Amino acid sequence: MEQDRSSQSRPPHVLVFPFPLQGHINSMIKLAELLAIAGFKLTFLDSHHNHERLVKFNNIAAHFERYPGFQFKTITDGLPLDHPRSGNWFLDMFEVMELKMKESLKEVLVNSSPPVDCIIRDGTSAFALDVAKELGIPIIFFCTSSPCCFWVYHSIPDIIQAGELPINGSEDMDRLITTVPGMETYLRCRDLPTICRKLDIEDSIIKLVVKQTRKSLQADALILNTAEELDGPILSQIRTKCPLVYAVGPLHAQFNTRLNAKHGESYDHFSNTLWEVDKSCIFWLNKQPNRSVIYVSFCSITSTSREQLVKLWYGLLNSKTKFLIVVRPNSVIGKDGEGEDVVMELMEKSKDRGYIVNWAPQEEVLSHPAIGGFFTHNGWNSTLESVVAGVPMICWPQFADQHVNSRVVSEVWEIGMDMKDVCDSKIVEKMVNDVMVDRKEEFAKSAYEMAKVTNQCVNVGGSSYSNLDRLIEDIRIMS
Repeated sequence: MEQDRSSQSRPPHVLVFPFPLQGHINSMIKLAELLAIAGFKLTFLDSHHNHERLVKFNNIAAHFERYPGFQFKTITDGLPLDHPRSGNWFLDMFEVMELKMKESLKEVLVNSSPPVDCIIRDGTSAFALDVAKELGIPIIFFCTSSPCCFWVYHSIPDIIQAGELPINGSEDMDRLITTVPGMETYLRCRDLPTICRKLDIEDSIIKLVVKQTRKSLQADALILNTAEELDGPILSQIRTKCPLVYAVGPLHAQFNTRLNAKHGESYDHFSNTLWEVDKSCIFWLNKQPNRSVIYVSFCSITSTSREQLVKLWYGLLNSKTKFLIVVRPNSVIGKDGEGEDVVMELMEKSKDRGYIVNWAPQEEVLSHPAIGGFFTHNGWNSTLESVVAGVPMICWPQFADQHVNSRVVSEVWEIGMDMKDVCDSKIVEKMVNDVMVDRKEEFAKSAYEMAKVTNQCVNVGGSSYSNLDRLIEDIRIMS
């Protein structure tokens, strides 16, 4: 094995292993293809459940045939096939999944031919570090959430030690958190990840997240989906704990740049979603005036209550702005089919001004000239896609890194408005009117300037482009 591993006659063999959620798969499959474009042999290791959905809704086999060294392998995520896999299931089931996936990962690595030279794994699953160290394989962690949230997770023990956690009720929510280096001037209690709202600071989920985050810094290197120009101050802080950090994002924009250079194609050639895309919305957008539509979409696992959806919808209707809204099947919580009924009812009431789909081709939608704003949950992929497209945001975060992201969007980057912790039709109406009408030019100008800087990062000579080249070369040396 050692002789084969040190051979210079074959390209490096990299195993890319995402956490089994849409957002993680989305960015990691793009990274995998970028390494394939560089000539590496790639194994993309996914859960059985998610791979079946990828194959069902995408031309994945045909797309990756162009890379002779690219293969898909699957392992169990430890859950029964009929598990709904919605909401925060991954936190509740983490220990079960970790145990089963750890053994499966080890089996794949031991039996791999040619041997795996490098593992790239989500920072959310530190068990892969134990397996890599045991087998003597270099491992790089890819943080698919935002650098700011990664840094906050890392800082939780320091926040607790300083007495800034727990949060003492609703009157405490706007208190500044001063013990996260680089974020002292703008991070409030309400901007912390939702796990920090627990009164029990010894909570098992808090301990799990801190453990996973801190252990990921023991990897050989860390990949972050951002650019030096977007998150420079926080990257400097992270490098005090892990010197070898590659900021290669926004990854989807980097992917589009290199895919176009290699094959003359862009993002619209291939989808990696776990949901069936409805492209009819593009034909509807083609009929709308420039910057006249607000796009409304929340994440691939978030559920919305019937009451929340009604308030959101009436805020949109009262704003007098046209809207394109994504409502996933079974994502509206209600009794005995009430969720689906309310969707149909609201759809009928707004058919002259709104358009509804189960799932949209998001990158294509955000880059459409008819889109003037994005009402988003602020998952990191969605946030970066909006930044690259130059689209201002209304932020309605739900969990994980989203609360931190929404604060950065509104307070640091100043390209959107933060609606966290409320869902009131009047507030929705006002924020939509601010972004789409009253302060439209102000937000559009800020978003345009940020998009211009960010897109330069992924072009030849840009910071993220150069960092990806450095990552590719370092993996060659590592192998």
